[in-house]
Amino acid sequence: MSSSHSLTFVDLHPASDCFLDDVIAGLARTPKSLSPKYFYDDRGSALFEAICELPEYYPTRTELALMREHVAAMAASLGADCLLIEFGSGAGVKTEVLLQAMHPAAYVAVDISAAALRAAAARHVARFPGVPAIAVCADYMQPLEIPGLSAWGASRRVIYFPGSTIGNLTPDEALAFLRDARRLAGAGGAMLVGVDLKKDPAVLHAAYNDAQGVTADFNLNVLRRINRELGADFDLAQFRHVAFYDAGAGRIEMHLESLCAQTVTVAARAFAFAAGERLHTENSCKYAVEEFRELAQAAGFRARQVWSDRQQYFAVHLLEV
Repeated sequence: MSSSHSLTFVDLHPASDCFLDDVIAGLARTPKSLSPKYFYDDRGSALFEAICELPEYYPTRTELALMREHVAAMAASLGADCLLIEFGSGAGVKTEVLLQAMHPAAYVAVDISAAALRAAAARHVARFPGVPAIAVCADYMQPLEIPGLSAWGASRRVIYFPGSTIGNLTPDEALAFLRDARRLAGAGGAMLVGVDLKKDPAVLHAAYNDAQGVTADFNLNVLRRINRELGADFDLAQFRHVAFYDAGAGRIEMHLESLCAQTVTVAARAFAFAAGERLHTENSCKYAVEEFRELAQAAGFRARQVWSDRQQYFAVHLLEV
């Protein structure tokens, strides 16, 4: 743990060999798959920020508009002097909107990407010098214990999880994740979470298959990262981005499809791909409002309030323990 002025840095990042172990395990599965958390190296984080600015990608601008319109009501419901814990620090624009309306005892940013985390923490210190910040480098998709939180004497703990990232989890995984979040929030705690709503599949298809190909580059970048960090030999030119909406499962699926029969080596392990075989890289589940409320209630939360836009594209849920 290190500290500088109003910023404290806590390194709970998993060991580097976890990446190798997860990649080997994922490529050995049938069908092959990778965890979306590995998208976010420096280049992947930058590409995702570019995706958020694309005309086809509605979630970021819709959620931001919701935050700006309803932030006073959100802040009033969360209360003063809370400990605001954000999962996935990202660009921090929505967080700034929330912090401007609140007076938290401290702000805790949790992110698996050290680069994104340090950038978010630097912005926070510059923008809100009176609000102490704790930057925690950790995988927030795993059960999380953050040392020293009780020392802040906050009125309650509030977990902020914007960006519909919860959709990357299957419903069963989301249930386990929400239960872990409830434990971290503790008695009297709350959670403010962004959730992408079910909608016209054409809108969803366009959002994940943008005309500029930024999402395709983002998807392929995970192979570039595996090559660089794990000494693999993926030929990116022999894979293509595939994204589609599965209406039955209520989710977008992202894959990387092999364009030919080929063998890829990772850490002296060989993995054969058939022509047309797909490597599953991400799910993005969509929920009707009542579906997500039922999921949250099963995890031990009470659904207190929901805000959504006029087009019913996106919702922000306020949950209480």
